[in-house]
Amino acid sequence: MTEEIKKDEEVQVPEKFAKIVEEISNMSVLDLSELVGVLEKKFGVSASMPMAVVAPVATQAGGDTDAEEKSSFDIELSGVGDKKIEVIKIVRDITGKGLKEAKDLVDGAINSPQIVSEGVSKEDAEEIKKKFEAAGATITLK
Repeated sequence: MTEEIKKDEEVQVPEKFAKIVEEISNMSVLDLSELVGVLEKKFGVSASMPMAVVAPVATQAGGDTDAEEKSSFDIELSGVGDKKIEVIKIVRDITGKGLKEAKDLVDGAINSPQIVSEGVSKEDAEEIKKKFEAAGATITLK
């Protein structure tokens, strides 16, 4: 959809969003990536797969969407950031993969999200997420 918007086209920004749009337009790509991660976590959504949020909500009885009941998480690497070598090291530590396999996984995450680990406990998943975020990577717990 964003490919349809040409850079030369003037976008009409409603007055109530003007300040936010101005601030966002002055951010670096790294800051924008971090902001997306914060918004995803704050509102429990994923920018990479918007339909994944809609389907589970519609199928649950009673509308109970409490994520705290989940005890096992998959760790998805969706952004690498500037410290690619550090991210590769973390992938190696977590998965036990060799250098080439870890590098291939990280390189793959540049183009599309990659699952780093599956079935991880909530506590371990949060620790792993902190390690990746400290290295500038974007992680989604699923």
